[in-house]
Amino acid sequence: MPPLVPFQVPLVLIHGHPFDHTMWNPQIEAFAATRQVIAPDLRGYGTAPVVPGVTPLSRFAQDIEELLDEAKVAECVLAGLSMGGQIVMEYCARFPERVRGVVLADTFPEPETPEGRLSRNAMADRLLAEGMRGYADEVLGKMVAPYADAQVKAHVHRMMTATDPRGAAAALRGRAQRPDYRPLLARLAVPALVVVGADDEFTPVADAEAMHAILPDSTLHLIEGSAHMPNLERPAEFNEALATFLATRIDPSAPSAQ
Repeated sequence: MPPLVPFQVPLVLIHGHPFDHTMWNPQIEAFAATRQVIAPDLRGYGTAPVVPGVTPLSRFAQDIEELLDEAKVAECVLAGLSMGGQIVMEYCARFPERVRGVVLADTFPEPETPEGRLSRNAMADRLLAEGMRGYADEVLGKMVAPYADAQVKAHVHRMMTATDPRGAAAALRGRAQRPDYRPLLARLAVPALVVVGADDEFTPVADAEAMHAILPDSTLHLIEGSAHMPNLERPAEFNEALATFLATRIDPSAPSAQ
């Protein structure tokens, strides 16, 4: 393995709901050889401890802050997909001094609606009562496109069914309290990469275009042949967009190695 380039900014990958850090496997494989990559399991997901009740986005952001303190990472690029993107926004609101750039993939900044609050809390109740499998079966065809590779479908379904319903429900209840991040994005002082799958039904291309329009310094990248998880469905295209963003907008401003 080649040595890490000392001045490359660490990359923090924040997974979505109801997944775990393995959704970032193609990105970890592509980037960990040349820069520090941190891809945690969020509380309630994967191997992380489950805390029943309500997990607001602010708690997830605080967890990321504590993780970076432990890893002695002063600055980073934060990349998040779906719920992970909203955690990125929350982190930027709370700890802007540690953020050198953001990647917002298949996510949106609008506050939760009254109908959305009811729906998320109802889904939380359902997951606690029934478990994850029925939900996973229902949404798999939207999480990844129907034409996605069978191994990708299996991976996504496996992550969803392995999630503890208590952790998923707590996160849903927390997201039901979500604020409006659009004012934050409008004043964001770091470069942003907005990525969206062309066939995403959860966060359509129009949502990504709206974020791109709000952000002062952003690049919009549309990935054809993918739905809500382009990083898994089209990893080569996603990685190329991310690598270009890091090389042109983040690392050139790093101190010289001379």
